[in-house]
Amino acid sequence: MSTIVQDRLERRFELWDTNHDGVIDRSDWEAEARSIVRGFGERENTPRAAALLSAYAHMWDYLAAQVGPHATSMSLEQFKQVSHEHIISKGDAGFATVLRPTIQAIVNLCDTDGDGRVNQSEFKSWLKAIGADSEISAALFNRVDINRDGYLTVDELVRAVQDYHEGSLDVSLLGD
Repeated sequence: MSTIVQDRLERRFELWDTNHDGVIDRSDWEAEARSIVRGFGERENTPRAAALLSAYAHMWDYLAAQVGPHATSMSLEQFKQVSHEHIISKGDAGFATVLRPTIQAIVNLCDTDGDGRVNQSEFKSWLKAIGADSEISAALFNRVDINRDGYLTVDELVRAVQDYHEGSLDVSLLGD
C-alpha cells in the first residue's frame, strides 16, 4: 500500500473515530452521518436523511463483516487492511460497491432541484456540509466534472472519492 493511500486511510480513520477511543464502531459512523445530515440542514426523520443514515450503516456493516462475523469495532490496522483489500485494491468495482450508495445518498441530500445531478451551487453546499473549504468549490467542481457538462453525476463523484484515496485529488468529498 502506498504511503499516500495509508495517509488517506489514517486520516479517514481519525475522522470516523468521533469519540477518539482508538477504534471505530457503528456509533462513530452514525455520528458522521448525522453530522452530514445536520450540515445540509436536514432533519434526521426525512426520507433523504434516512437514506444517508442507512447508507452509512450498510457501509459499516460491510466493512465490519470483512473483519469478522461478530466484529463490533475496528482498529486502525484492521480498517486500513479491510479498506485496502475490499475498496482500494479493487479499483472502480471496490469504490462502486462500498461507497457508491453513500455518495448517492449525499447527492440526494444536496440535489435541491431534483435532477439527479449536482450543480456548482449544490456542490458548494456539499463541501460546506462535510466541513470542507467551500471556497475551493469552483476549481474542484471543474476538476471533478470529467465530461465538462456543468453537472456532477454520482459516477463522477465516486471517481473523485477514488482519486482522493489514490492520491490524485487533494480534497476529500467525504469530509476532511
